[in-house]
Amino acid sequence: MTGRLRVGVLFGGRSTEHEVSVLSAQSIIAALDPKRYEVVPLYIDKDGHWLLGDSIPRLIHDAAARTYVYLPPDPTQHGLVPASLNGAPAGRAAVPSLDVVFPVFHGLNGEDGTIQGLLELANVPYVGAGVLASALGLDKILMKRAFAAAGLPVVDYVWTSRARFEQDPDAFLRLAEAELGYPCFSKFANSGSSVGTSKAHNRQELLAGLRLASSFDRKILVERAIDARELEVSVLGNDDPQASVVGEIVPAHEFYDYEAKYTDEGSKLLIPAPIPAPVAEEVRALAVRAFQAIDAAGMARVDFFLEKTTNRIYLNEANTIPGFTKISMYPKLWEASGLSYPNLVDRLITLALERFQEKQRSQTAIDSRLLDREDKR
Repeated sequence: MTGRLRVGVLFGGRSTEHEVSVLSAQSIIAALDPKRYEVVPLYIDKDGHWLLGDSIPRLIHDAAARTYVYLPPDPTQHGLVPASLNGAPAGRAAVPSLDVVFPVFHGLNGEDGTIQGLLELANVPYVGAGVLASALGLDKILMKRAFAAAGLPVVDYVWTSRARFEQDPDAFLRLAEAELGYPCFSKFANSGSSVGTSKAHNRQELLAGLRLASSFDRKILVERAIDARELEVSVLGNDDPQASVVGEIVPAHEFYDYEAKYTDEGSKLLIPAPIPAPVAEEVRALAVRAFQAIDAAGMARVDFFLEKTTNRIYLNEANTIPGFTKISMYPKLWEASGLSYPNLVDRLITLALERFQEKQRSQTAIDSRLLDREDKR
């Protein structure tokens, strides 16, 4: 491929983490070398419209600067096509083809395999995990099952559906109390950035947390709370993933909730984590195993708990599209490992193209005359 690569940076989306996605996209676009890349900002607004423009601020705030587009699930189209609203063309800008897409979503409708499935159907190269790993990485219940099946240590939990919980909340409360006790955490399954996560010290708090969680998703869970340090590792690669140095989160609040992550400046990132070298090596090895257990690709940030009283390591979750601002843990861990933010973005694009080329080697048809045969049954 000659000349500059045209990179579609796809962000926003119909998700509770919409604003975090915008911040990550701004950092990625700023890091893309204009001598090597032609950036195409693609914004999905909160209503689900796909908007094409020349910059993030104009896309979000200037309706006249937008062109409505969509990505058809048709590999012969080679990318975006113009959309229309109420039968009329929506915008005047030319719609470019794309060499590769960099999805920068967090949460539902983007990190969960839905966008990845569309990109697969359109046969467009894209950064990061595929459909399966994305879906497993966002669904906390199925992710834990995959980790447990791979022999990885996970925190004890129970789960239920919103319908079952609403039918008999006391039954699920009794189950959580019997299996886990207090304190514990309530969450919804397909979540990120600790949105909808609550810590409960008694039944009243747990009921309130479960009601909050069930307002976001049809599946909810409760996890045993442990007195632990929070460790994170960045993983990079496709078939031969590599782990960064280990970092530690020291939250400003009782736990690392949404405000502690994004609005309260009291939280601290310790890089490298002040832990013994053997513990760090074990965490890094477990991070790679977790990455492989869900068949991830490109990138993931893998989060752990280190129990204070026992030094036992628990795998918390894998984030297939981690926060990507310049102060986010994923790029900062790679910076501490010797890979700068711009070089990290370059590497992710290279990995996306390598994975796409590998996929093209697979046959999608066979020489069959089955439909030409007369049905003799």
